[in-house]
Order: sequence, then structure tokens, then C-alpha cells
Amino acid sequence: MTFKSSSQFIKAIKNNPQNFYIIHYSCQSLNDDNEGLSPRITSIGITHFSTEQTVSFSTHSIAEELHISREFVRDRFDEVEFQLLTRFFEFVRDRRDKNWVHWNMRNLTYGFEHLEHRFSALGGKNAPVIPVERRVNLNDILSDRYGANYANHPKMLSLMELNGGMHRDFLTGAQEVEAFQANEFIKMHKSTLFKLGFFYNVIRNMLSGHLKTKSRGFGVMLDKIFDGRFSKFVAFITGIITFIGMIYAAWGWLSPLFFRQ
Repeated sequence: MTFKSSSQFIKAIKNNPQNFYIIHYSCQSLNDDNEGLSPRITSIGITHFSTEQTVSFSTHSIAEELHISREFVRDRFDEVEFQLLTRFFEFVRDRRDKNWVHWNMRNLTYGFEHLEHRFSALGGKNAPVIPVERRVNLNDILSDRYGANYANHPKMLSLMELNGGMHRDFLTGAQEVEAFQANEFIKMHKSTLFKLGFFYNVIRNMLSGHLKTKSRGFGVMLDKIFDGRFSKFVAFITGIITFIGMIYAAWGWLSPLFFRQ
């Protein structure tokens, strides 16, 4: 489904966390300095939100299974990438009805269409497409929740710094390009998994009201209050009132038994 607001997203993921997957991937340079016309996919990571179990598809592991040594991986990358994407789409095939949370995977340059295009370019047929309405951009959810200026640009990195700092496995886009050129595919994969884990923690902290952002607006404060302690307080009071009502009703039914003339 398409979430029209962050409140709808929060309600849905709280009520049915098993229906949400988080996805992120790494690739070759997004500019025109590749040998091909579109960037190659180097790793994809997927985390199931309710279980926090992660499935990943990586260049180094597939190359090892195909008995391709490190120095020849780039020469035989078509084989490796095709196998990587084949396994990814096999995983997706029976989960297209779930909600897929991502970070700015919007278009053919970087996004779901990019993954589909690379699969097709390598000879793949009938890729199981995740419907547009099942794609949830976490950046958009945060902007709706905390305002467009919830973090400085680049927002992912700034949000990390606000919530514990940058991990040693994090790579910028430029660093990922350097890692690809140096055949450091494990380094790229570790960066993908770290970002995936970061997105998971962002969602968890947003749900609990503990996510730190740059926003200081009154509306943001109210959102945190009403989604956090206030809602628990209302539930507590409602429970007490319900309990008292039950006692009163029971007394009305039992009192004639105790006070017969």
C-alpha cells in the first residue's frame, strides 16, 4: 500500500511488522566513468523488520562459489552479477506483496528500476517487479515526520552523526567507487550491511520516539509526546476506567444477593 503520511507508516509497521523488509545495495560509480552504460551491482542486503534477520547477495561470496579468484572477478563480472541478481529476484518473487523500505531508491540511476535493468541487460527474463505502491522511501517518511530539514545534507551521514556517529564500515559513494576499482568487494558489502542496520535502527528509534534529529518544531514535539508517553498514559487511564466499570457492573449484579431482606 502507499502510505500518505508517516503516521500511517508508523501505525502499519507497529501493527504488522512482519510485512516490512528493508533493502539497500551498492554498485559501481553512478557517473559516466564505467566501462558500461549502467553501474554494475556489487551487493544487495535485505532485513526482515520483525525478525531482524538479514539476507544478502554479494560479489565476493558468489565469485568464491564460482571459483573465480579475486584478480579475475572484474573480468568475469557478467557471470557474478547475473547470479547475484538471479538469487535476489528469486527471493523477491514470493514477497512482492510486502512493503519494501529503502533510502532514495527512486529511479533507473539508482533504484529498483536499476536492479531490474541490470538483470535484463545481462540476459535475465521476467524479473519479478516490486510494485511502486509497495516501495517506501525512508527519507520521505522522516521528512514528513520531522520536517524537510530533519538533518543536514548529506542527510544519511548527518543522521548517523546525530545518532551515535559514523561506523568504520561506512563508505561514501566515492569510497565505494575506489573499493570497486581495488577489487575490495567485501569492504563494499560490509558498508551495505552497515547502512541496512542503520536504517533498521532509525525506524526502531522513530517508533519509540528516541530518534535524534535536527528538527525542533512544536509539531515534532507533539508528535513525539502523542506517540510516546502520552499514548501509554491514555491507555493506562482507559484501562483503569474499564476496570472500575467492570467492578461497578459486577457489584450491581451481586449486591441484591448480599442484601436480601
